[in-house]
Amino acid sequence: MKHFFEEFKEFISKGSVMDLAVGVIIGSAFTSIVNALTSDIIMPIVSIFTGGINFEDMKLQIPIGAGEAYFAYGSFINAVIQFLIIAFVVFLLVKGVNKLRSLGHGKTTAPTCPYCKEEIPEGATRCPFCTATLDEPAKPQKA
Repeated sequence: MKHFFEEFKEFISKGSVMDLAVGVIIGSAFTSIVNALTSDIIMPIVSIFTGGINFEDMKLQIPIGAGEAYFAYGSFINAVIQFLIIAFVVFLLVKGVNKLRSLGHGKTTAPTCPYCKEEIPEGATRCPFCTATLDEPAKPQKA
């Protein structure tokens, strides 16, 4: 049991858990912004093109005994539009971050042994895998 709690403590103290927590908090805040954008800006524009139809009011009544039940498919349409907006913005963010990461890295690869093709440390004069002697110290290669 002690090992379990030590493992849990190690997991919790990793930076990736904190990054995930921050991501969830920012994601929930971003969701409220997208909800406002969808309901207050996009859906009124869509209703202009659909003849003033308000998707939130779209319901299909199901007669069940004395009570009323509805399929609120208009709310579902709004949720789908909100999801598409969030997915598109996340796509743009990931694409932008990947572009920034690729700008920061040079286009070099680790040196490889000419005999066994394994990666070797830069500056090595002998391959640690096949022990071949290299003619000159290993240098990073252009990709």
